[in-house]
Amino acid sequence: MTAVRLSGVSCVFDAGGKPVRAVDGVDLAIEAGEFFTLLGPSGSGKTTCLRMIGGFQMPSAGAILIDGEDVSRRPPFQRPVNTVFQDYALFPHMTIAENVAYGLMVRGVDKATRTKRAAELLDLVRLPGIGERRPMQLSGGQRQRVALARALINEPKVLLLDEPLGALDLKLREQMQGELKRLQRQLGITFVFVTHDQHEALSMSDRIGVFNLGRLEQVATPAELYSRPRTRFVAEFVGSANVLHGEIARRHGGAAAVMIRPELVRVGGAADARASGTLAEVQYFGAYWRLCVDLAGGERLIADLPVATHAEAPPPGTTLHLHWPDGAVHVIGDGGAA
Repeated sequence: MTAVRLSGVSCVFDAGGKPVRAVDGVDLAIEAGEFFTLLGPSGSGKTTCLRMIGGFQMPSAGAILIDGEDVSRRPPFQRPVNTVFQDYALFPHMTIAENVAYGLMVRGVDKATRTKRAAELLDLVRLPGIGERRPMQLSGGQRQRVALARALINEPKVLLLDEPLGALDLKLREQMQGELKRLQRQLGITFVFVTHDQHEALSMSDRIGVFNLGRLEQVATPAELYSRPRTRFVAEFVGSANVLHGEIARRHGGAAAVMIRPELVRVGGAADARASGTLAEVQYFGAYWRLCVDLAGGERLIADLPVATHAEAPPPGTTLHLHWPDGAVHVIGDGGAA
């Protein structure tokens, strides 16, 4: 069953008398119970799409349906959604329990029920016994969990998450990624998650929609997006990629462009090498060495060598012979969505 559907949705802003098309004719279906991520760089249209689903921004064209109902012109409080923001948006003068129960208070639910439900939601996000504290007495990760509990207490059909982990440090961010996925599985609620972080999107999502210049370039599972990107933009934005246009591309049916992921390239002998070139740069990333090799035809190819099997990297200036399996090469389009 489709939880959220966008049909021909566009959003045009007036920037000093000049129209700016932030979202351009997006068609998208998000299934019930799905963890769906809107991924893209700053200004790509992903956050505007989320705001239109939540009712904070009205579409200039098209329709937004939630559970089959057209909500395109409804305000946020008349939609079966709740939003978790990056800045938490907790009330500093309220206790944690009061913050969590705020949505129930607005609906006129009695205090005893509100108190009980707030305690249950704090248990759900693994913050038992902190109901009497104030937001400033909590860490960033704890405040984010409180914001989640507050968004979930009204039992929304769809939970919208607007880069909720962006303000957290890396370690806490990774921990919260696991917590979000656990909650989503446990509750079975449709999560629509916005991020510019490709690793975050790949690790958490059931499916991902990649935005670029207001349009959806591709919608796919994380594995399909990574291994079979449809366009050059997706190939280069989702993970590191060698996108080649010269001789290597022409070997594959005269393709305009092909992609090879760096981890699939290895260094070997001259016999049967797929390409050879001069090592220009070496970068160390802890688990692997990244080798930047200038090929004879003028293109650059990147190879990632595991430190576990290569304790030292060859020095710059070395001639390297590069190998990869046939299945490592993926033909891609070279423009917009194909």
